[in-house]
Parts: sequence; C-alpha cells; structure tokens
Amino acid sequence: MINLYGLESNISKNPYVEKAVVFLTIRGELKTAVKQRTPIVRIIQDDEVYYVDKQGVKVPLSENYSARVLLVSGVKNDVEMKEIMPLISTILEDNFLEKEIVGVEKLKNGEVQLAVRSGDYKIDFGTVSEIESKFRKLKAFYNKTFSDKTIQNYKLINVKYHNQVVCTK
Repeated sequence: MINLYGLESNISKNPYVEKAVVFLTIRGELKTAVKQRTPIVRIIQDDEVYYVDKQGVKVPLSENYSARVLLVSGVKNDVEMKEIMPLISTILEDNFLEKEIVGVEKLKNGEVQLAVRSGDYKIDFGTVSEIESKFRKLKAFYNKTFSDKTIQNYKLINVKYHNQVVCTK
C-alpha cells in the first residue's frame, strides 16, 4: 500500500515547492502535480540573502537558478518587509515600473530609495505613503525628460514632496 499523504508531505518539505498533490489514476498509475514557488523579490540583509514569494514565504537561493527579480535591501525583519510590500506590489503590477525599477533600499531614516535600469540616478521615494500619487508624478517627469533626453543630467530624483518633483544634478 502506498502512503500518498506521506509522499505529499515529503515533497512539500522542499522549500521551493508551493503545493504538491500525489494521487493514483484509475489505471493505478502514481501521479504527482507540483507547483513551484515563484519569487517576487530578493532580500539582501546583513548576513542573509533569500527570495520572498508572493505569499511572503522565504525561499532560499538555488545553486542552479537565479531569478530575475527586484532587489530589496535595508530591510531588517518581517515587519519592515510587510511595510514595503504595498510599494513592491505596486511596482510589480505596473508594466513600466516593473521594467524600470530594479532595486528598493530602505534607508536608516525609514524612507525608501529606488534604483533604476535607465540611468545612473536614484529616486528618493520618501516614506511608503501616497504610492500612486508619487508614481504618477514620476511617470509625468519621465515622459518629459525621456522625450527631451535630459534624464541623464540628474543624479537624484525626489518625489517625496507633495505635488512636486525635485531633482539634483
């Protein structure tokens, strides 16, 4: 007799497995369906590096595979990770932001700074509040500076102030 539950629980112990189902077909064949965890961010802490999936579960790094995901640094614990998850979710839900933003760093003062793909500048995001408004301002700024090719003139783009974008050259 095959212990299907035991097989399922053994497979589920693997940190890369989100869900496993083991069953017998009518013909008596043993079948397994496994759903792998999909990392959404890579966390870089002082002494530890790991992925986090969409359920917020830690996933260890693999020696065989490296996911192309958002890098998150400066997060000290799970509470701080939960604080920035709305920001990460907004980035991942927006096609442009997902391609443009490559890193999120939580600074010691509690504010967030974003690293981008399109140039050698950072985005000072401020606190994780008014996310939609800040990204709207950033996109409007990008539309202007990408069209006239002045985006590369800036070292820091600050969107944390109400109704304005402040830049440093």
